[in-house]
Amino acid sequence: MAHGLLPPGAGNRTLVAVFASPVADHLLHFGRDIGYRTVLLEPDSNRLADAEWRYADQVATAAHEDFVDREADIVVTDHDRSELGAVLRHLLTLPGRWIGVMGSPRHTAPHVEALRRLGVPDRVITRIHRPIGLNIGSRTPPEIAIATLAGLIADRNRRPGGFVF
Repeated sequence: MAHGLLPPGAGNRTLVAVFASPVADHLLHFGRDIGYRTVLLEPDSNRLADAEWRYADQVATAAHEDFVDREADIVVTDHDRSELGAVLRHLLTLPGRWIGVMGSPRHTAPHVEALRRLGVPDRVITRIHRPIGLNIGSRTPPEIAIATLAGLIADRNRRPGGFVF
């Protein structure tokens, strides 16, 4: 492992960054480097025209089971988008392994109310993680992406993250 080889089966992982943003760009960049197949999901095709997606192996305007499978980790990178509820409601119908929404724990989670307004039951809403990533005090898009990916690695490996072994 320390010699740069991915563990068996690691090549099937997919990272879906939802909404084009600076954090999504870094997630896709670093995600590809650590062995994820990367997907940028941006439902607004106008935003896609201006987006940086050179690190995306695939770009989509709607989620599909061909990339949101049981090995897919989904990270919503903008919790202020008007289509947040609708996008999450659709993602919750797919078999993704993990869904998280970026946001500070000091602020309300807008996705919860958006999903309730759309009739999504609370037991389904609890599949969504927030806050996400390891608590390393990240502030910049690259730091947030690193913290998020470190949290996903820890979760996949059933580890708590941090310095306790």
